[in-house]
Amino acid sequence: MNKDQRAVWGWALYDWANSAFATTVMAGFFPVFFKQYWSQGADVNLSTAQLGLGNSMAGLLMALLAPVLGAVADRAAAKKKFLLAFATLGVLSTAGLYGVGQGEWAFAIFVYAMGIVGFAGANVFYDALLLSVAAPERVDYVSSLGYALGYLGGGLLFLLNVAMTLFPHAFGIADAAQAVRLSFVSVALWWGGFTLFIAFWVPERAVPAAGGQADHALAAGFRQLAGTLKKIRHLKTVLLFLLAYWFYIDGVDTIILMAVDYGLSLGLQSADLIQALLIVQFVGFPAALVFGKLGERWSARKSIFLAIGIYMGVTVWGTLMTSRLEFYIMAMVIGSVQGGIQALSRSYYSRLIPREQSAEYYGFYNMLGKFATIVGPTLMGVVGLTVRRVLMPEAATARQLAEIGQLASRWGIASILVLFLLGAVLFYFVDERKGREQAAQLSAD
Repeated sequence: MNKDQRAVWGWALYDWANSAFATTVMAGFFPVFFKQYWSQGADVNLSTAQLGLGNSMAGLLMALLAPVLGAVADRAAAKKKFLLAFATLGVLSTAGLYGVGQGEWAFAIFVYAMGIVGFAGANVFYDALLLSVAAPERVDYVSSLGYALGYLGGGLLFLLNVAMTLFPHAFGIADAAQAVRLSFVSVALWWGGFTLFIAFWVPERAVPAAGGQADHALAAGFRQLAGTLKKIRHLKTVLLFLLAYWFYIDGVDTIILMAVDYGLSLGLQSADLIQALLIVQFVGFPAALVFGKLGERWSARKSIFLAIGIYMGVTVWGTLMTSRLEFYIMAMVIGSVQGGIQALSRSYYSRLIPREQSAEYYGFYNMLGKFATIVGPTLMGVVGLTVRRVLMPEAATARQLAEIGQLASRWGIASILVLFLLGAVLFYFVDERKGREQAAQLSAD
């Protein structure tokens, strides 16, 4: 393996590392454990709103920090250092979930939110390093390779974690609750261990800070951010893409974060939902690679439109879903496009920005991604609670409570459709050729 190949694999293996958090913690065990252990006995719609609030607060914090951190990292050539710092925060927070006691829902949300900050913060610099390891003609495929390895790695550890919870005694564990808590520790070890590949295999091009002194990087970073904010107002293509991305990735991320919670609200069993997540992971591995090739041969733009269309269909289908089999089939459909739309959005954006300011521009990219996770889960929770309050009679029977709760959850997921619609319409007006020209002009300046 030559140096360039090692850099590509070192970069892609970080997705293998941190996807364990996205799969086991964010999508899998945390929503279930939060409802059944940390918020035991609470109303299902209330716990959904609490979970949505936790995701939203973490997203808000990262949205505010990402562009500034990106500007500083560009000036100090410190993308890897920032990545490792945030990854460390994520690893420690994930391990810390082991110590959160039953009923301590507020503390659980805080520790979980810190894990999301670490996960999302590291991704700002991980995305920016894509331009350091991939040639322009290979950026779609390399981006998709990262997501593909993420699905495979995250899925393999998740499979082990599920086995631990289903058969705890076979692993020498007392019960399923203890197995879930130990799963959080296993994610921390997996994430931290495989991060070493990006630390040692991926180079970072030196970009001297203003005045040639790295210790002035913070001040220079703020100056660069201020300058970019002035320039970006005139970069209509970048702004339009970011706005389109904000809407459609909002829908994608909300489905990732809230799918398990939604299934529980409809009365599905946690074991059914965990199996559906495993389907997403193992379908997502080859599908992300296929989308990478599709982006190279058909175009990233058309492939993104295809994925948005499929997500719109899935959202409508989700509001009508009644059976476990439907949930499994829907998981296969989501798995076929989830990694593709994420990977190709990342690589498509790389064509519109100046390479030497990649961390800062990916800071804006991730900022809008985090603002999306503020809007989506909150929208779903608020719509669900509103419908519940409007329809709830003064003296409701247990059956009426269950039926109204399910209807409220269906309205909540239906509200996500508007985000995909807005994203598709705005993306239609993005002019890639003009964006490339603007990026080249900025680099020349």
